[in-house]
Amino acid sequence: MSGQIKRINRELKFKGKIIDFYQDTMEIDGDHTVVWDFIRHKGAAAVVPVTDDGKILMVRQYRNALDRYTLEIPAGALDAEDEPGILCAGRELEEETGYRSEDLEWLITLRTTVAFCNERIEVYVARNLIPSKQHLDEDEFIDLKAYTIEELKEKIFSGEIEDGKTISSLLAYDAKYVRK
Repeated sequence: MSGQIKRINRELKFKGKIIDFYQDTMEIDGDHTVVWDFIRHKGAAAVVPVTDDGKILMVRQYRNALDRYTLEIPAGALDAEDEPGILCAGRELEEETGYRSEDLEWLITLRTTVAFCNERIEVYVARNLIPSKQHLDEDEFIDLKAYTIEELKEKIFSGEIEDGKTISSLLAYDAKYVRK
């Protein structure tokens, strides 16, 4: 049975570029305390870019946390916590793929690691892609390639794609638009 849980202190331990790390002192049932880690994230947006022939544009990029390249949908952090996800998704689409779209539709909202982080990712589907120009950040090196949803599902189930936002978004896209 769940007890009464009350935060009695939150202490900032590290302030980063994307995340802030805190330690929370929590009171449980009024009779003991525990310390929990909490990571505050300003939020992010992602996009499933669909070409006119139904393929999905994917980005291959190096991820320091894994010390390897990954295959993902385009995504990035909000500029500010109150930035609308659709604006961020549109910006990341153009920055990472060199395409823009005036046809963005909400697909799914994700909470990536609810045990210790408040990160929220709004995911959109982009159609009617308009060629533009990539605007990569100075620390971004991205290869772009188009895949069918079937190819991407094979990569998910073989373990080649492990990124949670990408897996969730591609399977949601498949369920909502492909397999109706």
